[in-house]
Amino acid sequence: MTTTTTTAGATVTGERVDLLQTLAQHRYFLRHTVQGLTDEQARQRTTASELCLGGLIKHLTDVERKWVDFILEGPSAMGGGWEGGVPPQEVIDSWPANFRLLPEETLAGALAEYEAVARRTDELVSTLPDLDASHPLPEAPWFEKGARWSHRRVLLHIMAETAQHAGHADIIRESMDGQKTMG
Repeated sequence: MTTTTTTAGATVTGERVDLLQTLAQHRYFLRHTVQGLTDEQARQRTTASELCLGGLIKHLTDVERKWVDFILEGPSAMGGGWEGGVPPQEVIDSWPANFRLLPEETLAGALAEYEAVARRTDELVSTLPDLDASHPLPEAPWFEKGARWSHRRVLLHIMAETAQHAGHADIIRESMDGQKTMG
């Protein structure tokens, strides 16, 4: 049986080990991709996309934090509550800043925040009483009406987001200076 020990000293087995190890691997790829960069490089757009490396780290930090809050608190943790599930214009207008490393922000600060959120998630995976427990998704145009997600499904979503954006980060970095995370 595969086991792992968390930073808090808890022993975890089975499916939870798989969840933790897979998430750790994709987080590693992302962190490795930004290794050795300056703040200015972390802000740089190198592709047709609006994405930059520092912004991807900020986005993943926010995504992971909000989904863990969802596990702990339910749909109210996701914000929203907007009429018809559609965010107001000021929310829409502020969204792009979540994908950029702003002038007053640093790559080191973004990485430290990401690490803190990751530790929180890992501890939650280790201690959740039931991965099958679920909450209804908040009303929003991007969610299926009336859908519920189990805690397991939320964790798989966090992994998918992390893996997808680690791939984006690899392309951005390769376009910057030729460095590749893998290969």
